[in-house]
Amino acid sequence: MKMGERRKQELLRIAYRMFVEKGYENTSIDEIIAEAGIAKGTYYYYFESKEATLETVIDMMIEEEIGRAKEILAVSLPIPQKLVSVIYSLRPAQGEQGIVNALNVKENIVMHEKVNRRIVEEAVPLLTEIVKEGISQGMLSCNNIEERVKMLLIISQHTFDDGDFSDRDVEVYIDMVEKTFGAEAGTMNFIRELISGGQRSE
Repeated sequence: MKMGERRKQELLRIAYRMFVEKGYENTSIDEIIAEAGIAKGTYYYYFESKEATLETVIDMMIEEEIGRAKEILAVSLPIPQKLVSVIYSLRPAQGEQGIVNALNVKENIVMHEKVNRRIVEEAVPLLTEIVKEGISQGMLSCNNIEERVKMLLIISQHTFDDGDFSDRDVEVYIDMVEKTFGAEAGTMNFIRELISGGQRSE
């Protein structure tokens, strides 16, 4: 890795840590610069603004999420667990919620949509591979696999990303996943346990 790229990665790690610990809104560029021990001009050489830093930090998070998903793909798991585990691995870690919250403000709505689109684009091929494996084993039965996977990801994002969902939402989601991929009723009941740590509304 070249020196310039290494410096950029160091800045990203510092920004990531400060965004997690203090929140995006409560972290200033000056604080990142002071922590990194660099001149302000050096910072702006790599990032034109704090928003650009946030976008690059989120890109880094997505890369790590995709890496986790690929690791799950290589593990020997029953098809239903593998399918949902990959989807779940694409969610930010609990400590990263402060960064995710920054995407929910109206000023960052374009960035939010861009992030969601990238996650879907990266994840569809991984999940399609799992569904095809499930079909070959006779556990799943469906057509238009990529389209079904894409719709499932979009619904998952909008239902679970902010942690505000009810037990009824989970019930409907389980039923929908089973019917979407032609799985027997009850096949996806383990989803309740997988997301039990989420914050639910009544």
